[in-house]
Amino acid sequence: MDMSEDIRELSRVVFSYPAIDNHAHAFLREEHKNAFPFEGLVSEASGEKASQDATNTMACYRATAQLAKLFGLAPGADWEAVKRHRQELPYDQLCRLCMGPTRIQCILIDDGLGCTDNTYPYRWHDQFTGSPTKRIVRVEALAEEILKRGIETQFVAGELSPSKLCHRFMTGLEAALTTAATDSEVAGFKSIACYRTGLNVSFVTSLMDDAVISEIEQLLTKLSLIYMTKRELRLAHKEINDYVVNVTMRIAGEHGKPVQFHTGLGDNDITLTLSSPAHLQPLIKAYPATKIVLLHSSYPFTKEAGYLTAVYENVYLDFGEIFPFLSADGQRQVVRQVLELAPTNKIMWPTDGHYWPESYYLGTLQARQALFEVLESSIKRWELTLPQAISIVKGALFDNANRIYNLRLEPITTP
Repeated sequence: MDMSEDIRELSRVVFSYPAIDNHAHAFLREEHKNAFPFEGLVSEASGEKASQDATNTMACYRATAQLAKLFGLAPGADWEAVKRHRQELPYDQLCRLCMGPTRIQCILIDDGLGCTDNTYPYRWHDQFTGSPTKRIVRVEALAEEILKRGIETQFVAGELSPSKLCHRFMTGLEAALTTAATDSEVAGFKSIACYRTGLNVSFVTSLMDDAVISEIEQLLTKLSLIYMTKRELRLAHKEINDYVVNVTMRIAGEHGKPVQFHTGLGDNDITLTLSSPAHLQPLIKAYPATKIVLLHSSYPFTKEAGYLTAVYENVYLDFGEIFPFLSADGQRQVVRQVLELAPTNKIMWPTDGHYWPESYYLGTLQARQALFEVLESSIKRWELTLPQAISIVKGALFDNANRIYNLRLEPITTP
């Protein structure tokens, strides 16, 4: 087989092999399909001016061209033309048009993104896949619901006991995490500590330490007063958030469920300097039996993520969200950085699809393109053999996630 035949075979595998989307979010319900600005498809920026700026990026120009082609629009169609056309399509047709080419066999959906009334339940997405959708449980959202129930129970009883509230919260969290960890529908957990207090999560040596409990009691009392006054609750206190993460890490490790961490790329709610996965090193060491998945390529800290993946047995790297948020050159550069050091049997692909079916389409198309172009270049430089490149592709798209999340799926291949 000559070089050109090798490249054709690589292309065939990259663009046809089934995929496990190891991290995504639910579609908006049809009646809420306009709940958020469509510019969120190509940018994490928030606010009207920021959304306008997003349409002037290389990422948006490329996405516009790719969606225009998918929709059968004339060459040169602009962003507004794409938006108008998608609005005219029946929603079911739009969803199937976007999902059909992806070859996604299974989706692992974090259904705790927020606005759950606006989105479909995770199993609704089974209609687009060959294997059932699984849940990823967002632990901060779970902890907030448990705390709300505890506060409301005390309010009904006419009492405000910090020790009782703390006990209800801790025992409730432990029970809920254990239930999730033993649920066959749950593939793993996810923490957004990166958004709330940063990735410098402290290892709590004893979860029942008197000093830890005392501090949490005080914070929960403050939160309960805020909740009863404003009906709002958001866990963004380091002592509580660190406790939630530590309990999750212990229970997940006991039951063999991975814990995903948002790292790097996100909206302006994160503190960028605390979003590097390097901050997780003490936690990684403290829980060697717990599988940790670093999400979103940890961009712009991809090299740090690759380092952690290489030197710690329990660390894995997801190279997502850069599709479609980065330019094509940026995506290729990130994939190269992932492959610089990270073992190829520990990398996984996601769409990070959310709200709009187009996010799944672009997340798949662009990821396959970047993977092909980077591996093609390595084959042409005689750095990889075709079998090695194909092994990387199959691992990144399907096999690694299948093993790491213990999904026990067989790839459904089509001629």
